[in-house]
Amino acid sequence: MPAPPSSALLRIDTEADIDTGLAHLIAADPRLAAVLATGGHPPLRRRPGGFAGLAATVLGQQLSTASAAAIGARLFAAIDPFAPAAVLKARPDRLARIGLSAAKIKSLKEIARALQDGSLDLSAIATMPADEAHAALVAVHGIGPWTADSYLLFCLGHSDAWPAGDLALQEALRLAFGLDARPTARQMIAIAEPWRPWRGVAAFLLWTYYRTVKQRDPVLPAPPTPAD
Repeated sequence: MPAPPSSALLRIDTEADIDTGLAHLIAADPRLAAVLATGGHPPLRRRPGGFAGLAATVLGQQLSTASAAAIGARLFAAIDPFAPAAVLKARPDRLARIGLSAAKIKSLKEIARALQDGSLDLSAIATMPADEAHAALVAVHGIGPWTADSYLLFCLGHSDAWPAGDLALQEALRLAFGLDARPTARQMIAIAEPWRPWRGVAAFLLWTYYRTVKQRDPVLPAPPTPAD
């Protein structure tokens, strides 16, 4: 199956898009057929985008499902409408009472500042290839690689987003391919290179495999977010 150009901006918006991605992946790497047979068809996972979606992704990092959902619900109720100017005006002690750590408060304010001064343009990022979009996101203080890749994949449906640093994804790949050790983020990038431009569907596939094998879903649902 010929691969689309690497610069093609493909999206995972429907179940049909997942099917297209799976067909490409199995043709490119037949080992993934066994992963699909064991784990089953991956579900479509999408979340709201924009500033609210990015903020929810920041909140979800290194927090349990329940904690992220509770803090997100309080944050979006307290700052409504949820906009960069309102976040910048919010007192840190007020945000701390909502449940945000000092690091997350700083991250949200830095992101809000970048959106206000134009150094971060989420509309432009939505049109960029995965690697370019990733670089633009992590250039902002408070947006790490995991947050950038998760935003691209879940909020934008970017077909080639690849959260190489995700521990559950690394463990799923170790189990699926019978590796002696969990691959590093650098090794994950090398392994997934032949899967372009559908690495995002590969991530969904491997998370679904993990859920089947481990009997728990490694993907944390984002807190409810208001419309931008």
